[in-house]
Amino acid sequence: MSEVTEDQRRLAREKRREERRRLLASGPASPCISVCQIDPKTGWCIGCYRTIDEIRDWIISPPEERQKILDALPARRSGSTG
Repeated sequence: MSEVTEDQRRLAREKRREERRRLLASGPASPCISVCQIDPKTGWCIGCYRTIDEIRDWIISPPEERQKILDALPARRSGSTG
């Protein structure tokens, strides 16, 4: 049984970070406008209209999933006003 060294853990961490950076660069940018507060009635952020799960998972979501979220935002915006 081999023990994982600190160097191996560090390299694995760096590899995961690089993969996350690659995924983020390959798709649509986050709609975040730094107005981060979840509306208790809708469950959407009052700044970007994403759910807390969508915000949390944005960095690990594939570009297609991020685009689906972005496509849903205009309807959320129009339905949540007034």
